[in-house]
Amino acid sequence: MSEKFSATLRIGDLNDYIAPSQGCVVSLKGLKPPPSNKVTNHQPEEKARFATDPLQTEPVKISLKDCLACSGCITSAETVMLEKQSLDELISNIDKGKTVIVSLSPQSRASLAVYFDLSPLQIFKKLTTFLKSLGVKAVFDTSCSRDLSLVESCNEFITRYKQKYSSDGESSKSSLPMISSACPGWICYAEKTLGSYILPHISSVKSPQQTMGAIIKHHICQKMNIRPDEVYHVTVMPCYDKKLEAARDDFMFEVESHENSGLKITEVDSVLTSGEVLDLIKSKSVDLKALEEAPLDKLLTNVNEEGHLYGVCGSSGGYAETVFHHAAKTLFGKEVRGPLDFKIIRNSDFREVTLEVEGEIVLKFALCYGFRNLQNVVRKIKIGKCDYHFVEVMACPSGCLNGGGQIKRKPEQSAKDFIQSLETAYLENVLVVDPFENRLIQSLYDEWLGQPGSEKAKKWMHTEYHPIVKSITAQLQNW
Repeated sequence: MSEKFSATLRIGDLNDYIAPSQGCVVSLKGLKPPPSNKVTNHQPEEKARFATDPLQTEPVKISLKDCLACSGCITSAETVMLEKQSLDELISNIDKGKTVIVSLSPQSRASLAVYFDLSPLQIFKKLTTFLKSLGVKAVFDTSCSRDLSLVESCNEFITRYKQKYSSDGESSKSSLPMISSACPGWICYAEKTLGSYILPHISSVKSPQQTMGAIIKHHICQKMNIRPDEVYHVTVMPCYDKKLEAARDDFMFEVESHENSGLKITEVDSVLTSGEVLDLIKSKSVDLKALEEAPLDKLLTNVNEEGHLYGVCGSSGGYAETVFHHAAKTLFGKEVRGPLDFKIIRNSDFREVTLEVEGEIVLKFALCYGFRNLQNVVRKIKIGKCDYHFVEVMACPSGCLNGGGQIKRKPEQSAKDFIQSLETAYLENVLVVDPFENRLIQSLYDEWLGQPGSEKAKKWMHTEYHPIVKSITAQLQNW
């Protein structure tokens, strides 16, 4: 196709989010490097990308903040690394006596469960045993923080929908469709190539990773009388782009204590992928299957009194599913029971579901995974012909379970069978519970945030997204 998103990212490049299509094009110290010195794609296990320049005697380290989302980066989470987000840094901070807290994503649990042929609950408990043997103080569950993100997303959607449709049924200006914001690959792409026409549509709610960071650094630290700079918070995620998300300036804040006045710290200090955690287990020569199963830390973990994990439907966060159920009940008094019956539109990564009231479609939601599908929604929004009310977006085909940081499938296993095994593991023995019924979330509102959409909730649970200055892109276009 001739249509393009930007000068460096064409629709033809958008076949597979995991596979890079070109090398990084970031120059060194603002200089245009000769072709032979361009940075090439590197393997995931590297700590940073390096390049040489004829005017320099030392290698130049290029961090995430230098990333301009060329097609090499935006199509491959694996090329995006941050030097300080490594296994060495984790061990170093444990040795320094920091209070190290690990937050484990359900997608990473599923990946490790399939690899070790264990249940997600067994993985969670054994991983807790392993990490605490290294000196980690607590292991939490981002299914918990995801529920908080979902509650805030539901509230945001209801507000937008009511703004869109006045009491007499007339349509007014409002940023619909609302687009989910939990995928950092999508956010990076939207900020750096789409700009102001798409950003108002993106939900302002932080992702579950950053929501957990806010809970720990702003609430738990205060509750337990621990200085935020004494806590080293690590998340385990299915995606390398989560490292990029954690490094955003928007998720840094100043310590207010007198002795550390002006010190800026991050809500999430480090992100490790599922594959990196496997590397850590192997580096310690630990037989994970033989480890005892430790009790789970219930402070921020979705586990009930009977010991069962619980969460929502949807292996990529369940945003469309949860918001649809809540909107149907809140706006139209319709109780939609059970998993939604999504209709496949183009392929399994592009599906939609609708709610009709008196013969009229009043809610129209979509799941849109992978950039090939996403470009159709983006184009319709740009020309004002998108009739969706909500779109759950994920950059990776098949969603988060297929993230670039997940443990790779065995050579003899097909991609389809591998994803199916991850989906089965993800849902194994996990109870489906409405986030609004989660007692942990209720206590966070009671003790800290007040209510969904409150000023405190907006301060700590929401963020802003920013278009990148076009002059930077213009420089790239001249290469």
